[in-house]
Amino acid sequence: MDHDLIIRGGTIVDGSGTTPYVGDVAISGDTITHIGEISGNATEEIDAQGHIVTPGFVDLHTHLDAQIGWDPMMTPVSWHGVTTALLGNCGVTFAPCKPEDREFLAGMMETVEDIPKDAILNGLPWDWESYGGYLDAVEKLQPVVNVGGLVGHCALRFYVMGERSVEEQPTSEELEQLVAVAEQSVAEGALGFSTSRFLGHYLPDGRHVPGTHAESEELLAIAKGVGEQGGLMQGVMNFATNLETEMQLLGDQARAGARVLFSAGTGADSRFSDLLQQRIGAMRDEEGLDINAVSIPRSGGYVSSIHNKFFLRSPGWNAFYEKSLAEKLSTLHNADAFAALLNEAKQATQERGDKLNPIFERLFWMGDAETPNYVQGEEASLTRMAAAANEHPVETWMRMVRDSEGRTCFTYRMFNPNLKHLQELITTDWALPGLGDAGAHVGQIMDSGWATFVLSYWHRDAGVYSLQEAVRRITAAPARILNLQDRGTLAQGMKADLNVIDLESLGERMPEFAHDFPGGAGRYVQKAKGYKATICNGLKVLEDDELLGTRAGKVIRSSDRADG
Repeated sequence: MDHDLIIRGGTIVDGSGTTPYVGDVAISGDTITHIGEISGNATEEIDAQGHIVTPGFVDLHTHLDAQIGWDPMMTPVSWHGVTTALLGNCGVTFAPCKPEDREFLAGMMETVEDIPKDAILNGLPWDWESYGGYLDAVEKLQPVVNVGGLVGHCALRFYVMGERSVEEQPTSEELEQLVAVAEQSVAEGALGFSTSRFLGHYLPDGRHVPGTHAESEELLAIAKGVGEQGGLMQGVMNFATNLETEMQLLGDQARAGARVLFSAGTGADSRFSDLLQQRIGAMRDEEGLDINAVSIPRSGGYVSSIHNKFFLRSPGWNAFYEKSLAEKLSTLHNADAFAALLNEAKQATQERGDKLNPIFERLFWMGDAETPNYVQGEEASLTRMAAAANEHPVETWMRMVRDSEGRTCFTYRMFNPNLKHLQELITTDWALPGLGDAGAHVGQIMDSGWATFVLSYWHRDAGVYSLQEAVRRITAAPARILNLQDRGTLAQGMKADLNVIDLESLGERMPEFAHDFPGGAGRYVQKAKGYKATICNGLKVLEDDELLGTRAGKVIRSSDRADG
């Protein structure tokens, strides 16, 4: 046979931003060997007529560091066209790590990212100390799609400074060692460095995670060392209390020679996003600094359903949360038990209405269709739906959950609550859609279908992105930020990471709750529809929306990049 695989007759959207065209793609081994009109034969062919053919998607922000140990299929992102996922964001990683510090890092990941500590300790081999050793361990897990990693500030600081890393600044000798270990980690394969300055990230004892209050001198020294090796500096910033300082820090890290990536979002009004666009735009346009952001491309945040705790804490409700699904439904179908829970909710609202009422206003029904509706207007808020039914908001929530036998879901619009402001942000030349947080907050949040949403909503339904621009922003653009030279576009000689997609039917499915973590711990999952095939390194890993069990991914290391 001339080729291993030919994808025939699809509309090729190659990731570069150029106009789509109809053609064939030939693959041999893990490489694209030809694009255009192909007359040869192949061991396997995929009929892509009426479908689009794209590069595999690149997810710049995940926390699959732990989950990959027991779920090398990397769900949910592998259901949504992602063929390369970046681990190690927000400063919380498992390497470098001395043997005696494993429990500390696992406990930190549990409190920051809501991943069970026992699952972390028991689900990973923990047979490494250096970052390169960690990547070796991940490679042995044989993930379904590609993974790359960032070395985290929290682990790096604790490795060098121990307990002092939490609240103190490094000595000059320790600073030299921090830079040296960061450089060593990149030399061993890390694609860069991550940190968190967000004041909502805590250790189990209530203190902020190591690095939260690091001085600029430390981060700039690391940025210089990482940047010299072509590495990325990723951060979660403390814009809420130190806007000017944080803006300056972003610019200074880029001036030190590193590419910079930070998490961005918009508020209920446009003041912050307008300022962000002005300042970042100026640093890029006037100084040529390589500063980029990633933002969840919808109003993201918590999922509220029968499966998880959310807005009420009282004896009756706490007991309700601990019941099995069948017991919860039985409780809601019992008139007396229903009334008792509702009375507790009404009492809590009277006592804490200033906290609860804003939550009710930002909880939006996802609808009752196969595909969740993330863009409904104010009429779908729990507050408005309750008013229309002349009910208390919690009564409406309880009734809808009961009548749907537990299938009803609400989404809490915590991030990017205003779609107009979000559109303005993600159409800048520096803010990319992403930030799905896969692997983190698994019992609370389900935003891992972000790439599917970009194509199905921002392109197909809203027309904000052209098809070629939507694809570029989730393929070539994030690949460039990771400095990957052989992925992100469809061209001869590139690695064969591709999707074949039925754009008209593409969409996320309704979130579901699964108890498939070690020890039976639960999490939200979300499948997709419209993916005819996903191919990673030349092997088909998904067909007709279902994973095949093929584990074709590789660990992408800094040494794999064309610039070395």
